[in-house]
Amino acid sequence: MAEHRLPTRDQVVGYLRERRNWGRWGKDDQVGAINLITPAKRAAAAKLVRSGRAVSLSRDFPKLPGPGNPNPAQHWMRSFQRPNGGGAAVDYYGIAYHGYAATHIDALCHVWDSGGMWNGRDPKVEIAGDGAHFGSVEGWHDGIITRGVLLDVPRHRGVPSVTLERPVHGWELEEIASAQGVKLEPGDALVVYSGREAWQAANPGWSGYQPPSPGLHASCLPFLRDHDVALLVWDLMDAAPHDYDLPWTVHGAIFAYGVALVDNSLLQPLAEACAQEGRYEFMLTIAPLRVPGGTGSPVNPIALF
Repeated sequence: MAEHRLPTRDQVVGYLRERRNWGRWGKDDQVGAINLITPAKRAAAAKLVRSGRAVSLSRDFPKLPGPGNPNPAQHWMRSFQRPNGGGAAVDYYGIAYHGYAATHIDALCHVWDSGGMWNGRDPKVEIAGDGAHFGSVEGWHDGIITRGVLLDVPRHRGVPSVTLERPVHGWELEEIASAQGVKLEPGDALVVYSGREAWQAANPGWSGYQPPSPGLHASCLPFLRDHDVALLVWDLMDAAPHDYDLPWTVHGAIFAYGVALVDNSLLQPLAEACAQEGRYEFMLTIAPLRVPGGTGSPVNPIALF
């Protein structure tokens, strides 16, 4: 196995500054790397549907409080009667979806660093109490339909899950893709399975709000950029803590590359389906809520084989 060196801080800063996609689709672009998902790309993804097997990548609506869910979602029910023995039930949903409990997509306005938001916009100007004025989730109102490629890290390592001592590195993603016989293409959804269910079962007190947390290392950033990934779907997120004294590592792909992130995905069923189907590519459909000014949306991604 080749020896790999961890990137220095200057190199990671370079990943986020020198290789950013600002202006690639115009200085006022609010779609980001989702631009890579062309009509032809969607049509090609649809051709991957052969068995018709569908797999949800969403966790349950996180109503139960716990170490990783300090702000549980709200679900209130009410029923009423109608004439002649009829009736109806209605309910209310309330959720603060960013964090480590709900499956959600991050919009381009969600995070930034000292260099600014996506496309160099100033968050002091674009972020307001009534919503984001630039880079909101509304930019993806037609939905996201593309080819998904799962990279199964635990299966490759022969372990239940990623660990604190051994985060996922970019070169390992290359090795896994090669071992699985898949090649990333521009506009793909990269789906990285790290074994969150096994990790949480072994560490019931874990909360991403209080590191340490296993996940993807900053060395994964060049992999995303080199392969022109349109969105990253993952179950365990940025490995933390890190040694780079930066506000964001892999989450920096949002403002640097315009890549959408689908956080807290449920990927164990998908990994099992890929192994059973004998392939690691599928059509992926994500339909964010149409919220003008929203910083993201709860989502239920669906993989179709």
